[in-house]
Amino acid sequence: MNRLLADAVNRLLALLALPLALFVGGCTDGPADDPAPRPAAAERPAPFRDCAALGAPPTSPSPGAASASPGAGVTGAAAGGQELPALTLACFTGGAPVALRDVAGPAVINVWASWCGPCRKELPAFQRLSERTAGQLQVVGVNTRDSRSGAQSIGEDFGVRFPVLVDQGDALQRELRRNAFPLTLFVDARGRIRHIDSTGALDDVQLATLVRQHLGVAVPA
Repeated sequence: MNRLLADAVNRLLALLALPLALFVGGCTDGPADDPAPRPAAAERPAPFRDCAALGAPPTSPSPGAASASPGAGVTGAAAGGQELPALTLACFTGGAPVALRDVAGPAVINVWASWCGPCRKELPAFQRLSERTAGQLQVVGVNTRDSRSGAQSIGEDFGVRFPVLVDQGDALQRELRRNAFPLTLFVDARGRIRHIDSTGALDDVQLATLVRQHLGVAVPA
């Protein structure tokens, strides 16, 4: 009698345990349509353009860029129209390193980092400048003091597509004796720095004004 009672109790416990097991299993597996986690930055393609074309001059140079008088509107360290430093930097997307002096002007070179608030604020304006002056002006980024994942995420989130060089050793800023963030160089068609801006985040209007004043390039609205 006791044995029959024990068998009955065991069968009842087994029946009660089955729904619990199914419930626990369902919680750990999760819904079948859960979104896949975002791949690591190293596994995602870089959002920026490659650097292969940086040595090619603009296809439709602005008449003003060709006739801009050396030193016009230039003050401070760039008053003499100094050359770009003799540095060679890696391209974010890989490929051959780029000698800064081989970048064909006119060009706007923006030094930035993902942790820099003003940099993040102005990057979309530089992307729009790149789009509006395509064929007349080159926009180039120099990412410094940053992680690859941070820079890549900013590029993806803000839609930044212009070429980006990598300078984790601060070589460019040290050569220019500038430690400001962000830092923007305006380089003429002769490869001379016509202006260095470190006033903070630049917007579309300020960029258009600086490009016209120092490089002689009119930025379409």
